[in-house]
Amino acid sequence: MVLRLLLASIAVAAAIANPALAETIVIGVTAGPHAQIFAAIRPIAAKNGLDIVIVEFKDYVAPNAALAAGDLQANSFQNQPYLDNQTAEHGYSLETVAQTVNFPVGIYSKKYKSWDAVPQGATVSIPNDPTNGGRFLLLLQDKGVLKLKPGAGFKPGVADIIDNPRGFKIVEVDAAQTARSLDDVDAAGINTNYATLAGLDPVKDPILREDPKGPYTNIIVVRSADKDKPWVKTLVQSYQTPEIREFVLTKFKGAVLPSW
Repeated sequence: MVLRLLLASIAVAAAIANPALAETIVIGVTAGPHAQIFAAIRPIAAKNGLDIVIVEFKDYVAPNAALAAGDLQANSFQNQPYLDNQTAEHGYSLETVAQTVNFPVGIYSKKYKSWDAVPQGATVSIPNDPTNGGRFLLLLQDKGVLKLKPGAGFKPGVADIIDNPRGFKIVEVDAAQTARSLDDVDAAGINTNYATLAGLDPVKDPILREDPKGPYTNIIVVRSADKDKPWVKTLVQSYQTPEIREFVLTKFKGAVLPSW
């Protein structure tokens, strides 16, 4: 309730400050690249008659809960497998309205300069949610590090590992803590936004890096009841512009890739 009142106050203040704008929406993002991208989108959206209030979150759970509760009109931080898992788990009525950018994930290490140097029996941390953790397990399988049970899909878990020839110990931690776990493990699978916030270079620093393919492009999500409202089209058009594409390519230098 406190969050809802706070966001409502922000939205009202924004509308008063911009009386010529047709509509004000509140959009939830994670700190880092998503927030930076939407800061660049705001003036474009304003010219199109849409005032965007940006609210930053520190984790992957709260933005969908806040959207489903009506505290936000949209969010932009996740990929489709993660949304599918969240809606199945919580019964949210949320829908994708556009693809945005891709963040190829990486595995990092403070102890070793290359993946080949990581020793037998090393400890590797990955996110503990099914979608992000599964993404790193698929990365390890793609690189020939381990083998997963056939049919594990896009959300495999540690229990789906059927061959681990180097005897790696896979430790699951909260996604927001993976960068902090680097001091305690031999290597860590870290999502790009958290790597950036930790001062890591998502292009140069990973000792293993995901190919930018598959279903992991990020998305804009709204409540199902809102998907056909005019502001949704305006939001998507304001995002998928040549200006924002150039901003992403220039600002993030390959760590973040536009999908349009």
